[in-house]
Amino acid sequence: MTTLISLLGKSQLNQQTGYRSANYRFADGTTRESPYFGLVLAEHIKADKLILIGTRGSMWDIFFDHQGSEDDTILALVDAVRNEAVTPEMLAPHQTYVSQKLGLPVECHLIPYARNEQEQAAILTTLANAVQPGETVVLDVTHGFRHLPMLALVAARYLRHVRQVQVQDVYYGALEMTDLHNRQTPVLNLGGMLQMLDWVEALAVYENSGNYGVFAPLFEADGMAQQRTQMLSQAAYFERGSDPVQAAQNITGAFRHIQEHQGALGTLFSNHLTEHVGWFRQGQRPEWELALADRYLERKDYLRAIIYLFESRISRAVRDSGGDINDYDARDDAREDARANPDFKLLGYLRNAMTHGVRPFNHEAKRLLQNERALAKELQRLRKVLFK
Repeated sequence: MTTLISLLGKSQLNQQTGYRSANYRFADGTTRESPYFGLVLAEHIKADKLILIGTRGSMWDIFFDHQGSEDDTILALVDAVRNEAVTPEMLAPHQTYVSQKLGLPVECHLIPYARNEQEQAAILTTLANAVQPGETVVLDVTHGFRHLPMLALVAARYLRHVRQVQVQDVYYGALEMTDLHNRQTPVLNLGGMLQMLDWVEALAVYENSGNYGVFAPLFEADGMAQQRTQMLSQAAYFERGSDPVQAAQNITGAFRHIQEHQGALGTLFSNHLTEHVGWFRQGQRPEWELALADRYLERKDYLRAIIYLFESRISRAVRDSGGDINDYDARDDAREDARANPDFKLLGYLRNAMTHGVRPFNHEAKRLLQNERALAKELQRLRKVLFK
């Protein structure tokens, strides 16, 4: 189900006639003429429902008059618009009439002017209550107040997460870009901004969690071949599953493809990504694990930080003894030898307690796990003494 949400503002041209009629040209070359872009857009995208959003002083009276609503109800609406006193009850009969005329459900919702945080939040609440989970939503920001398109982008992200709707596109009928020769007004699809928000959101997820796998579907949507983006997903999977060897193999190839990528959106973020994920570029498994431990400790992901500190200490011990750092038996022997070190033993207690979710037998480990600040400080100390 596709729902069009269209903003209705005030006319700056003529309070009696409303918006100036325009011949809107869509990207496919089709044109439709109307003073109200939302109506031609609803027809163009074959909307299943139209939601009109306006303030108590928006041009409800002129809009409904143009649609042929009854004169007696329009007169009452004229005064209400002038006094910015429109109520839902005044809109109800016109809403019913326009629904019948257009042959699709039409809803009219009043919003405040977004003058402060409370009013801005109220607008998001109104929009969230107007849609249902699973709907596909298209936003039309042509006729609203000039500051509302910015709020519309926030609303797009809010509706996606809070109401689980897909905000597919944002349209703007650019009257100020009307061609002087053919008098056609271009229709701009600002959906690319929604895609940019997807990238920004993915970047925030990465900065918080270190999971660069969230970029894989975005690079694919930006034109990168699936087998290449899969390498990025696999690298993140193996890294977060404590397998730095396979993670390094995958991420080396993935980053080569990312650096070669020429997609419009991917190039905005590729340098940041490749510059900030470099643990696999120097050293071997012991250095990789230690670098990952540092990264997860910085992000307060204590479980992964502890696991990688623990495994890095074992890897270093195996390498120092001339063994194969990827051999299970060699690692098991090194772990038993390292347990003679009380600091490594404490790290093991912390690892077991956090991995298995059980209360540690060691009193010091138990104390540390009850206090995040103390745990973080102790892990920093263990990082120094175990890797001199």
